[in-house]
Amino acid sequence: MTFTIYKRELSSYFAQPTAYAIIVIFLLLSMIMTFSFGNFMRVGDSSLEWTFFFWHPWIYMLLAPAVAMKLWADEQRTGTIELLGTFPVSIWVAILGKFLAAATVWLVALLLTFPIVITVNYLGNPDNGQILSGYIGSFLVACTFLAITMLVSACTRDQVVCLIVSVAICVTMVLCGYDDFTRELSKAASPAVVEAVTSLGVWDHFRSLNRGMLRLQDVVWFASFIIVPLLGTSAILSAKRS
Repeated sequence: MTFTIYKRELSSYFAQPTAYAIIVIFLLLSMIMTFSFGNFMRVGDSSLEWTFFFWHPWIYMLLAPAVAMKLWADEQRTGTIELLGTFPVSIWVAILGKFLAAATVWLVALLLTFPIVITVNYLGNPDNGQILSGYIGSFLVACTFLAITMLVSACTRDQVVCLIVSVAICVTMVLCGYDDFTRELSKAASPAVVEAVTSLGVWDHFRSLNRGMLRLQDVVWFASFIIVPLLGTSAILSAKRS
C-alpha cells in the first residue's frame, strides 16, 4: 500500500508543472552559484565541497518546503484526509509513501546535476568517493527539510502558511550552524547557548559528509531530524483521524 501511495503522489508531482519548475530552478541556482559566487573555474575545487555543495542548504531552505507543503495541507483542504481515514491502512503507510515521493523529486533534481561531476572529472582527478559522500549529505539535508515541512503541513490546511512557517524553520536551521552567525552570537550569548544553537544547525554534519567522513553523530543527527518530524506527523494525523 505504501508503494501505491508513493506512485500516486509521485505521479501527481509530475502531472503538474510544480515539480518541473522546482527542479529547473534548483538546477539553475546551483549552477549559477557554482560558476559565479563559487568561482568554480578559478578556484579549482575538485571535491566540489565549496563551489557546489556549499550552496545546497541555502537553496533547499527555500525550495524543499515548496515540494512538501501540499502533502497534508492539500489533503485537509480538500477533505480527502477523512476519506483516507476510512481506508484499512496504517497512517504510517501514507506518511512514508508521501515522504518518499517528495524525496524522489529531490533525488531526481540531484541526479540531473551529473554534468558538474563529468566536468570536474574531465578537468582534474577528483576523489569521486568524496563527491558521492557530498551528494549523500546534500540529499539528507533535503530529506530533513522535507520531513519538517511534512510536520508543519499536518498542522494546517493552508499551503501558504505551511510554506512560510517551514521556510522560517529551515532558514533558522541553516543559519544556526553557519560560522558568521555563530561568531556574532558568541559575542552576545554564553558558550553553552552558542553550542545549543549550533547543534540545531545543519552545517557541522553536512560539512563532514562533504569531506568524505561519515561520523556516527552525523547519522544520529540526520536520522533524528527526519524520524522525529515523521513521528510528530503521525501523532497529529492520528489525533485528527480519531
